[in-house]
Amino acid sequence: MIDLRSDTVTRPTPGMREAMANAEVGDDVYGEDPTVNALEREVAAAFGHEAALWTPTGSMANQIGLQLLVQPGQELLCDVQAHVARYEMGAAAAYGGITTRTWPDLSVPDIEPLVSPPGGYSVPTAALAVENTHNMRGGTVLPLAQLRAMRDLADSYELGLHCDGARIWHAHVADGVAFAEYGRLFDTLSVCLSKGLGAPAGSLLLSSADNIGRARVIRKRLGGGMRQVGILAAAGRYALAHHVERLADDHAKAARLADALRPYVRGEVRTNIVVLAVPNAAELSAAAAKQGVRFGAISATAARLVTHYDVTDDDITRTIEVLTALLPG
Repeated sequence: MIDLRSDTVTRPTPGMREAMANAEVGDDVYGEDPTVNALEREVAAAFGHEAALWTPTGSMANQIGLQLLVQPGQELLCDVQAHVARYEMGAAAAYGGITTRTWPDLSVPDIEPLVSPPGGYSVPTAALAVENTHNMRGGTVLPLAQLRAMRDLADSYELGLHCDGARIWHAHVADGVAFAEYGRLFDTLSVCLSKGLGAPAGSLLLSSADNIGRARVIRKRLGGGMRQVGILAAAGRYALAHHVERLADDHAKAARLADALRPYVRGEVRTNIVVLAVPNAAELSAAAAKQGVRFGAISATAARLVTHYDVTDDDITRTIEVLTALLPG
C-alpha cells in the first residue's frame, strides 16, 4: 500500500533505531535525561532561543505555547484553517480558557482591525498565531516579509506571537531561510520531529528560559511529563542530523504529482503537500485505496496527498497512473 495520508506514517530508519537503542537516558521529569537535555539545547540554539522543552506531541507543544502567551479569558487571533484552532480538539478553550477568533486568507494590514485592545467589554487580544508551513493550505511557505510584518503588528499592540512550526524544516529547505531568522520572530515556537523528519514521536517548544520554566509546569499538568524519554529524543537528534536536507526529495516528489495532476491541484506546491480540488474527495480516496494508494479527504471536495521518505519514485509513478485513470478528463 502506498500511504500518502500524512508524513506522520513514516517509520524509523535502521540508523534511527540504532540511535534509539543506544541512547543514554535518565529521568526527564527531574531534568536528568542527558539525551533530552542535549536535544533541547541544540534545537534552542539553532533557532536562537534561550531554551526548549520536549513534548510527546505537537498539539501539546502548541497548546503550552499558547498558554504562555494568552491568559484565560483573553483572545488568540489566527487564520481560519490554523491547526491550533481547527485540529487540536478545542484544547485552547478546554484547557487554556482561551477565546479564538480567526481571519480568512488575508494580508497583515487586513488583520489589524481584528485586534481588540484591553478595556470595555470586548475580549482583549493577547496573541497572534501563524503556521509555517501551512498544512491545510497545501504546505504553503509563509514569506519572510509577511512574518516580519506579523512581528511588527504584534509589537505595535504588545501582543505575543506564536508559530506552529511543525513543518518549519520544509520552509527552511524550500526558501533557504535560516532557522535563527525564523526563530527571532516568535515569542513561542513549536517544531515537530515526527512528521517529515520521521521520528516516531516528539515535538519541542522554544521560548525564553523563564517561559520554558513555566512550560514545564503546564506540561506536567497536561500529563506530558515522561521519564526515560531519551530513547525518543535520540530519534529526534538522529533525524536532525540526517533527515533535514533530504526533505528536498519529498518536495520533488510532490512537484511530480502536482505537474501530472495540474488541472486539479489547488494552489502552488512548493513543499511536500498536494491538495486536489475534486468533485467527491471521499469517493476518490476510496477508489484509489482499492488500487493500493491511500490519501485523505480533508473536505467534501478536497483531497490531500503528502510525500515523505517512505514514498519512492516508483510509488509516485503508480499514484499518478491510478489518479489519472480515476479523475475525469
